[in-house]
Amino acid sequence: MATNRTFTMIKPDAFGAGNSGAILKMIEEAGFKIIALKTTRLDAKLAGEFYKVHQERPFYADLCKYMSSGPIIAAILEKENAIVDFRKLIGATNPADAEEGTIRKLYATSIEANAVHGSDSDENAQIEGGFFFNAFERID
Repeated sequence: MATNRTFTMIKPDAFGAGNSGAILKMIEEAGFKIIALKTTRLDAKLAGEFYKVHQERPFYADLCKYMSSGPIIAAILEKENAIVDFRKLIGATNPADAEEGTIRKLYATSIEANAVHGSDSDENAQIEGGFFFNAFERID
């Protein structure tokens, strides 16, 4: 069942480059309602827990190191067809392949430093949002 919610993170590269405001503006202008938002920093252990689905992949250690390298902004977004619409807004994982005008085309610098995370399914959006936000931190 579709929840019309998705989860996103503005990653350390985009945060550190001062692009968070522009990215949040693009998200709101695309019709997403922000129902939870926080600035935080993952340590290596928390990054490992969040990305444990990738723990068998060769890039896992580098991913955890990168995601714990600086502050991030975590958010739960709401909009009809949220997952599909947000994935379109952020663009391809590799910014070289992303469509013009997408967040990654505008703000990512590499496939590794790709500016934002976006949930790939309703199930993962619920899991990922729950990792960062409790019920008191969400507008329902």
